[in-house]
Amino acid sequence: MTDVRRWDVPGRVNLIGEHLDYNGGPVLPMAIDRSLTIKVRPRDDETVNLWSDLPGSAKVTFGTGVQPGDLDGWAVYAAGIVWSLVSFGHRFDGADIVVESRIPSGAGMSSSAALTCGIASALNELHGYGLDRTDLALLAQRAEHDFVGAPVGLMDQLAVLYGEAGHAVLMDTAQSPPTTEIVPVTWEDDGLTLLAINTRAHHSLADGEYAARRTECEQAAAELGVTWLAEATLDATIALTDETLKARTRHVLTETARVRGAVNAISRRAWTQLGTIFTASHASLRDDFQVSCPELDVAVEAALEANALGARMTGGGFGGSAIALVPVDRVAAVRERVEARFAAHQWREPEVFVVRPADGAHLVE
Repeated sequence: MTDVRRWDVPGRVNLIGEHLDYNGGPVLPMAIDRSLTIKVRPRDDETVNLWSDLPGSAKVTFGTGVQPGDLDGWAVYAAGIVWSLVSFGHRFDGADIVVESRIPSGAGMSSSAALTCGIASALNELHGYGLDRTDLALLAQRAEHDFVGAPVGLMDQLAVLYGEAGHAVLMDTAQSPPTTEIVPVTWEDDGLTLLAINTRAHHSLADGEYAARRTECEQAAAELGVTWLAEATLDATIALTDETLKARTRHVLTETARVRGAVNAISRRAWTQLGTIFTASHASLRDDFQVSCPELDVAVEAALEANALGARMTGGGFGGSAIALVPVDRVAAVRERVEARFAAHQWREPEVFVVRPADGAHLVE
């Protein structure tokens, strides 16, 4: 292939602030050292050829005039970017695109955001559109909203674009567009590491439950008379009569406080406190927001049993992954305990691995 440009695009884990990115609350994700590679070369025949090593994928070909509903499967994410670019008036004559992924699919590590943001970044650079990282994040979000049909927030896209090695990304989602601030994370200097536990339980934000939670939060905000649910006062739940809306609101308000506490703990290297915040977040997601699942709960319980400082589900939920803050000398014990608990339930063997903060999407060559 001639005129090929190669991009490296990370996945992400969210340290804290789950389901706040569409509620106007702060979030603290980090790009991770699990990534996908996107290779792109231009065409001039208004055709897109798409190849991937993703499971069950095959070559897909579509035109630059692709519309919502024309495709299904994983290719809809790439097609959504093409559609978004063209619909915003950007000239696009076609491309050959190859995707090679090292991000576990369906693990709640934003493989979809990496794919959409990576293709958007590659086409932006290839054709000189002049879009900045926030523009690309909004473009990718629109592709998922209006082409794929998943009403995602903007956290994942910003995380995989603004990530930096050794840092998390603090976002204020009440701003439009959200603002970002780089936060150093230094737990490895103190003998700790962050483990990801891919439960291999099915995870898909397009299945409807994610959209239902978003609708419930919007309803609660409307009843409370606030633009963003995270703006409500802590006693707001008293004004709500519906128990489900009370629970959703309680999670949003307490999770907002936990993000602020986590940033403070990280700045002070108060790792035990950070672990406690992680675990409290999982309980809130499990009980008040009801987006956990048995596999995630067992993963968190097993990590704590093996002396992790804290653990929580990460991502949208309903499957996917958990994270655990673990002393380096306890990594093997945590992995063994999680695997044993899963085996006792006769579940698929989980994938347990260290994740480190990494650079965001960038051109390799």
